Amino acid sequence: MTEQGLMSELDRLVSEGRNPRTVDIDLLPTLDVLRKINDEDRVVPSAVEKVLPEIAAAVDRIVLAFQKGARLIYIGAGTSGRLGVLDASECPPTFRVPEGMVVGLIAGGSDALVRSIEGAEDDPKMGAQALREIELAPDDVVVGIAVSGRTPYVIGGLNYAKQMGATTVALSCNPASTIAGIADIAISPVVGPEVLTGSTRLKSGTAQKLVLNMLTTASMIRIGKSFQNLMVDLNPSNKKLVARAIRMVMQTTGCTAPQARHALDQTGNDVKLAILVTITGMGVEEARAALGKAGGFLRKAITDMTA
Repeated sequence: MTEQGLMSELDRLVSEGRNPRTVDIDLLPTLDVLRKINDEDRVVPSAVEKVLPEIAAAVDRIVLAFQKGARLIYIGAGTSGRLGVLDASECPPTFRVPEGMVVGLIAGGSDALVRSIEGAEDDPKMGAQALREIELAPDDVVVGIAVSGRTPYVIGGLNYAKQMGATTVALSCNPASTIAGIADIAISPVVGPEVLTGSTRLKSGTAQKLVLNMLTTASMIRIGKSFQNLMVDLNPSNKKLVARAIRMVMQTTGCTAPQARHALDQTGNDVKLAILVTITGMGVEEARAALGKAGGFLRKAITDMTA
């Protein structure tokens, strides 16, 4: 695309518009600058609320993929790519899922996480290649993340995913975007022009983070990774998480801290098993079998064993 053509395309994007409410922001004292930013940020949750049905549709497809042993794959560039990698990297410790169940791909590779490699987003073939390298399968779900909805790297990835028969989801902050037209499901929270024109790490980035939080959290809840509102499948891999695990066993069973610690030691720090063993008095292997029979849902396992 020519430079003039790209400028014309940017002119049509909501996320690239000039915000009439912040044209004087460079004249304001610090507190008023912050008030402007905060006022603009208030529109983000409402924009996300408007696309909850589309987010729900994506979650249902992700749950189906997980149940088949398939993956959720994020692909993006710049801020969008970093947010996808961040969300993917937090799933193993939070939900005790294997590495690779949720994957984050960013244009420019791992170097792009810590420094800007903006030109990496301009080649659609690289998006397809990134998915090819991780052996994309038809049962996987690919979420293309691009505020503008026109990032070539993401377009190339989504087109390749469609060819492979994978479920495709587009997450952008512009209505009727290019990637929305490609994907099976389009999630487009429109937050309007940024405080600083084109700085889409602001409202647009916040909207993307909220949506990504929902995609993984709701999907993990739907496959049994929580009990009530507790993260009972977390991996207690540091002192804080060990303390959190002990507290969860205590909160759900009413036992003492030493009893919770003992149950966790018995079960290899498996919070779900520790809770089930403590509540039912079952042996560890018997509890493990009961949990497996309940499909990993702790609430169902408890109900089945105490009914």
